[in-house]
Amino acid sequence: MKDRTPVPPPHPADDVTEHVGYRLKRAAAALRGAMDKALREHGLTVPQYACLELLDQRPGLSNAELARSTFVTRQSMNVVLRGLQDADLISRPATTDHGRALPAHLTEHGRERLDAARSAVYAIERTMVDAFPQRRLAALLADLDRMAEALGG
Repeated sequence: MKDRTPVPPPHPADDVTEHVGYRLKRAAAALRGAMDKALREHGLTVPQYACLELLDQRPGLSNAELARSTFVTRQSMNVVLRGLQDADLISRPATTDHGRALPAHLTEHGRERLDAARSAVYAIERTMVDAFPQRRLAALLADLDRMAEALGG
């Protein structure tokens, strides 16, 4: 058997549960679970909710723009958009005058569903930010952005 040379951790840690990546994944999994549960009561998935939020802020986004902004593939976003369109939560033209992008817009029913779901999602975020001192929020957000940028995101 070949001797193993231990790889030093990137920072002092007794085990994997003390690594930054593990803690980020744990927090992300907890957030996703809470959002899945809350959004289920509104008949939405997390990608559907994210799509509705983006379309509320920036009407007319294309499939590709929505996919990039919600961290899913264009193919997955196509499925999300079809489901939202079938539920009459968004509208998209059948064809476009130029290019291939079909701009999506919230319907009135979509705005109503988003407003109801938003309250539940914001309550989850409030629970998260209430778990630490408010004065540290700006630094936390900046640190998370720096980590993403360091990894090319």
